[in-house]
Amino acid sequence: MTSSEAVGASTVEDGGTISRQQWRWSVLAGMASYLDAGSIVALGAGLAVFQSHLGLSDGAVGALAAIGPNAIGCALGAFVGGRLGDKLGRKRIYKYDLLVYAVGILCIALAVNAPMLFVGTFVVGVAVGADVPTSLALVGEFSPSGARGKLLGFTQVAWNLGPVIVLLLSLALTPLDLLGTRIVFLHLFVVALATWALRRGLSESARWTSAASTKDVKHQLKALFRGAHLKALLFTGIVYVFWNIAAGTSGIFTPYVIKTLNAGSQAASVALSLAGFVIGILVTTLVFMRFADRSHHTRKWMWGTGAVMQVVAYGIYVVLPFNVPVIIANIVLFGVGCSLAGEAFYKVWSQELFPTMLRGTAQGFTFGVARTLLGVWSFFLPTLASGGFTLAGGLLTLFLVISGATGFFFMPNTSGKSLEQIEAERATV
Repeated sequence: MTSSEAVGASTVEDGGTISRQQWRWSVLAGMASYLDAGSIVALGAGLAVFQSHLGLSDGAVGALAAIGPNAIGCALGAFVGGRLGDKLGRKRIYKYDLLVYAVGILCIALAVNAPMLFVGTFVVGVAVGADVPTSLALVGEFSPSGARGKLLGFTQVAWNLGPVIVLLLSLALTPLDLLGTRIVFLHLFVVALATWALRRGLSESARWTSAASTKDVKHQLKALFRGAHLKALLFTGIVYVFWNIAAGTSGIFTPYVIKTLNAGSQAASVALSLAGFVIGILVTTLVFMRFADRSHHTRKWMWGTGAVMQVVAYGIYVVLPFNVPVIIANIVLFGVGCSLAGEAFYKVWSQELFPTMLRGTAQGFTFGVARTLLGVWSFFLPTLASGGFTLAGGLLTLFLVISGATGFFFMPNTSGKSLEQIEAERATV
């Protein structure tokens, strides 16, 4: 690929036409989401198996979930990777982080004791945390203004596809017990290496290259914590932090909670989780990617509808028993709702509301804070849910009310605008 092609792919801003090159770049960048979610769900699907074979206590299970790709390890990677992506460039981060990820995944796959499992889980978390904000910034910077939501929505399809593949493998390999879990992680190892090899042909973001050549004081780190940037940081942070606790619970703990509360078998718990991610793929593809760039009004109604569905999804756990029919209702409502009012819009706003030299830093910060708090939640959830899911369901309902209301009432009017136009408008706020 020539440098002129790379620039062209990065700077097209009129209309919503997406080139083949932009689709290709989106696929390769979106693999960060595939590997992120895939590792989270692989760990979730295998938690009970690892607990049984390695003799882990409930506290150890909570700690394992807390330090990995779903939480604190990922948070550390996001804090550092997001900032380095702004200072050193997108390419320097995504060129190497998947190699680190592959090493961590291999450590999990071959774990014969708790220390190996914990080290591998932490390393995977750090690697994927560094990759996500950098890769998403790249997508946002080369997307046409009229299709930015579509391409970032596509990365969310990849986020759902990772768990689907992982859970299908887990379901098929359930009879193999621990060996089956190891094979699931080895699949992620192979995908990570293949993605790393293909990414070597990616070029640096043209927008970042242009912005890095200037030493604008507005792009210094301290600028992120004042004025319009601080408002955007609070907006995206509140939306994502409270939503992510519910999504993280659904992603990593659904199979574990279903099995440990005797609401279904290991195979049934994996199958129920799988259904939620399939719903996510369908709704994101057919609804979000089609309508997210249409207008501000359309975005608000998409978000409002999805937010209400998610509140109901966890609210039913407060008033109804934790059994398979109620779990199915939760999975359907949350699967549809979070596709309309969840991480996909957070990804879009995180690219739209910040200037190029602060884009990765801002998303790394909010992503990191969200995963840190999810880590704290994950540590206590196994104990909190050991006697039933009513209290946990009530807290998750409250968190989704906060996220949903913030997104609906404070949603910025950015649909269809170029990143430069949005930055100019926000400079006057």
